[in-house]
Amino acid sequence: MDEYSEISPELPENKVFTEETEDEFFEHYRVVADKGQTPLRVDKFLAAKIEHSSRSRIQQAAEADYVLANGQPVKSNYKVKPCDIITVVMDRPRRGVEILPENIPLDIVYEDDDIMVINKPAGMVVHPGHGNYSGTLVNAIAWHLKDQPDFDAKDPRMGLVHRIDKDTSGLLVAAKNYISKSRLGMQFYLKTTKRLYNALVWGVLKNDEGRIEGNIGRDPRNKLIMTVFPEGDAGKTAVTHYRILERLTYTSLVECRLETGRTHQIRVHMKHIGHPLFNDERYGGHEILKGNHTAKYKQFIQNCFDICPRQALHAKTLGFVHPTTGKEMFWDSPLPEDMQKLIEKWENYGK
Repeated sequence: MDEYSEISPELPENKVFTEETEDEFFEHYRVVADKGQTPLRVDKFLAAKIEHSSRSRIQQAAEADYVLANGQPVKSNYKVKPCDIITVVMDRPRRGVEILPENIPLDIVYEDDDIMVINKPAGMVVHPGHGNYSGTLVNAIAWHLKDQPDFDAKDPRMGLVHRIDKDTSGLLVAAKNYISKSRLGMQFYLKTTKRLYNALVWGVLKNDEGRIEGNIGRDPRNKLIMTVFPEGDAGKTAVTHYRILERLTYTSLVECRLETGRTHQIRVHMKHIGHPLFNDERYGGHEILKGNHTAKYKQFIQNCFDICPRQALHAKTLGFVHPTTGKEMFWDSPLPEDMQKLIEKWENYGK
């Protein structure tokens, strides 16, 4: 499952909704080695810790980069050291993960009896998983709707219809009942929704607008990132349209429209054409990729990273047909403060 998906009874042939998602790995097991731990192969270590498992299954998981030591994939022969944090992750959530309501403030830009449109801040995980079982957007929604008798946070037929990455800010829609979620999900599946993203990328793009096409799939050398595959059967078809909003010396502010919704699609496609998102650590944008290497410039870039300490990506607009009224609705969210200040800093640099 390469994208966030929920199976809906109203979708033909049990097809799934696919949208750009945050990190897809979900933590299933976590073991912290004792201070007196002697060096021991990680497959032996986990086989002794996890019930109803075997070394062969753990070895298969390690080969697929699903076994991590201190957050990094390791192979079966890795020697566990004292205080190592060993985790086993999968590309699907654990069954029975309890979603507890938490009183977390939400920036709700629209709400009625059927839907909520939320402006998510950067840094907030959308759904519990991979070590984030609290403090997520889903926990906040569960609290906000806890007094609504028909809402069940554990029911996959309700709640978020799509997701965005943890460090991406912007608009999301949640459904308060299963009919609304099914109808909204169908719109995302049929690509009839209207969504635009703003991103600051490294480099000055020559063309005012363009189209990026390239299959996206998990990188076989590093399961934690996605990559563009050459023509062939690998990965899934992905298309991104971009338009230049502003050229800023060594960076560009672009508007992106997704024709498909693959994991990290904008981040992967922009890197593929040589313009990674500014300060996108996972895809190489946290280094100085354009400009000079003087001490003054290096300090300027570091100040920019400090101002916006995440990939500069914002889900700015969202539009769809209301699942009950049939009315076409549209929302636009301003750039968050960190991205505004970052762009202003580049504008002043150009002057």
